[in-house]
Amino acid sequence: MKKHINLRSIAAQAIEQVVEQGQSLSNVLPPLQQKVPDRDKALLQELSFGVLRTLPQLEWLVNQLMSRQMTGKQRSLHYLIMVGFYQLIYTRIPPHAALAETVEGAVALKKMQFKGLVNGVLRNFQRRQEELLSQAAQNECRWMFPDWLLTRLRKAYPQQWQSIVEASNQRPPMWLRVNRQHGSRDEWLTRLQEQEAEGHTHSHYPDAVRLDSPLPVHALPGFEQGDVTVQDASAQGCITYLDPQDGESILDLCAAPGGKTTHIIEAAPKASVLAVDVDTQRLKRVHENLDRLGMNAEVKAGDGRYPEQWCGDRLFDRILLDAPCSATGVIRRHPDIKWLRRDRDIGELAQLQSEILDAIWPRLKSGGTLVYATCSVLPEENKEQISAFLKRHLDAKLVDTGTPDSPGIQNLPAPEEGDGFYYAKIIKD
Repeated sequence: MKKHINLRSIAAQAIEQVVEQGQSLSNVLPPLQQKVPDRDKALLQELSFGVLRTLPQLEWLVNQLMSRQMTGKQRSLHYLIMVGFYQLIYTRIPPHAALAETVEGAVALKKMQFKGLVNGVLRNFQRRQEELLSQAAQNECRWMFPDWLLTRLRKAYPQQWQSIVEASNQRPPMWLRVNRQHGSRDEWLTRLQEQEAEGHTHSHYPDAVRLDSPLPVHALPGFEQGDVTVQDASAQGCITYLDPQDGESILDLCAAPGGKTTHIIEAAPKASVLAVDVDTQRLKRVHENLDRLGMNAEVKAGDGRYPEQWCGDRLFDRILLDAPCSATGVIRRHPDIKWLRRDRDIGELAQLQSEILDAIWPRLKSGGTLVYATCSVLPEENKEQISAFLKRHLDAKLVDTGTPDSPGIQNLPAPEEGDGFYYAKIIKD
């Protein structure tokens, strides 16, 4: 007889590895998903992402119902109880099934002696659910964000911080990029409608389509043939500002996982493209994306601060620098960012961005275009970064993206829009 896999205990382990050990969910989840049947993979993802999205609220509830925190070797039970709460509040799983499976999770975690405790806490929550959720709605935990990040957002966006937080706590829309080499966006939309699915175009980004409801990639018309790629609308904006042309030499720096590299080639198939990233593991994804779309680009591992190591004296017509950043604009896609980032990281990231900008600027030809982009919403990484850069480099001229007093374009996350993203387009005199 096949052993029963307890999904709730596996979700608790995933969450514990993120929160306690600082591992990213994208690294933790795939090996754990291998342990569960295909039919359960989506639920494991929903529970893991969902608990990380709502963590402060769930933490507050645990503290109301337990006089002592579970610590040390019992810490996994703390997260198991959160998985139970999440199911009862946010999913349509019948409460009796959610309770039974979560209590059995204590056995799967080899903590059978705590079954009664887990059962008691969950049943107590069930009885007091309405009252407790009403209290939580009046507490700071309702924002479901770390305090340091809330402080930064309130300071940077006194009028908009609340809508940024609310959008970041929602499930993201599914955006696609239609391959303009394989046909127009409108033609692809017609094919989508023939499958009784609906899509919407974007007002600024010519290849972007937002689905009314997410679909698995194999259900997207022409996905296997490279007609369409999953990519957020705001990420597509990089190529709108870069405006690559055939025959040019183009550098995509910090290129992994390769979505923007392939978008450059779709826009300018006869350009010579070099994709560089410091992370050799993530470069595998660049190769996979190029292979799926039948494209060629030069791909190299390299640190943006030391271009002489990977491009010698080579100069480029255009450079896209999708700089390493806090990723605070894509929290709705990666809720673990809220718990992996620390306040001190922002200054360190801004310093790294500055070093890469200064190192790569000499590699741009006179008259060439550099697009600086981040998936951050924090001014230190964005307009303050570019403002300082423009002061350091008098041969740098900001175009099409803001003014020298307020440089760049800042997209903020919104329910039916792209992710939080920043762009600055700079021409070299």
